Amino acid sequence: MQDRWTEPDFVERSHAWIDDRLAGLGRTRTGEVEQPHVTDWSTVMRVPTDAGTVWFKANDDTMVHEAAVLDLVAARSAGRVPAPLVRDPATGWMLLADGGRRLREVVEEELSLERWHDVLGAYARVQIACEDIVDELLALGLPDCRLATLPGAYADLVAALPDADRRLPPASDIEELCARLASYGIRETVQHDDLHDGQVFLGDGVHQVLDWGDACVSHPFFTLAVTLEGVISWGLDDVEDSEDLGPHLTAYLTPYAAHCGTTVAHLREAAAIAMRLGWVCRAINGALPQEPDRTHVRLKMFLDGKP
Repeated sequence: MQDRWTEPDFVERSHAWIDDRLAGLGRTRTGEVEQPHVTDWSTVMRVPTDAGTVWFKANDDTMVHEAAVLDLVAARSAGRVPAPLVRDPATGWMLLADGGRRLREVVEEELSLERWHDVLGAYARVQIACEDIVDELLALGLPDCRLATLPGAYADLVAALPDADRRLPPASDIEELCARLASYGIRETVQHDDLHDGQVFLGDGVHQVLDWGDACVSHPFFTLAVTLEGVISWGLDDVEDSEDLGPHLTAYLTPYAAHCGTTVAHLREAAAIAMRLGWVCRAINGALPQEPDRTHVRLKMFLDGKP
């Protein structure tokens, strides 16, 4: 599957598209295009220009909506999500400005996870700002992982999964958890679904969230599964449960508490449910037939909170 991104025909067409769109932006390519990122579902190319580096991205059909979604979300992000410099509505191809340094490298230098507080608070405000455009996002093709869809999608996933864990509960249990979470009245919205320190960039000193190819429409707190439990809890030295999640959770929930007219303490109860169900969402939204092991790990996180 990855071969399609390196086939001469695709490379030639993408380079021609890049040069044409750069000309439209008043820029000129100044060197060879590099292709540092190739997966089954997307590729990214580094493009040197007379106005600095830009990045080309192409997705397969499952994520072709990303460029259009970025346009919508970026417009409501107060500068925390960069819009494409240019995009092709037909193919979903896009050019993006260079995001600067990744949070991952900065954390390694500073030996601190405190920057996550700003990232999480800003990201929560982006989600809140996108509550009213859910229908538009779904119409663009963003996957629907809302609470009403989760039990059925979970049942289908488990039924098709080779060697499914026998401890996995029936869909009725998922439905009950969804109902409990829905009772808090938090509106569903855009959800990144893969927010880790390799997706956050410093840009001009402002933390920005990139790579929305895995995004979906879901309960916003599902984010907490991957970001808090799957990433931040491992701390600076990659040791499980070595980081206190309390301050990070507070940073994320504070904008929601203000938005919903409630307290962070009250929302912590909803967050606890969402952190479990978030792994169900991630398993469903990120399922690839050729990679069942990833799905097994995500469902194990749902069961145990541990990989």
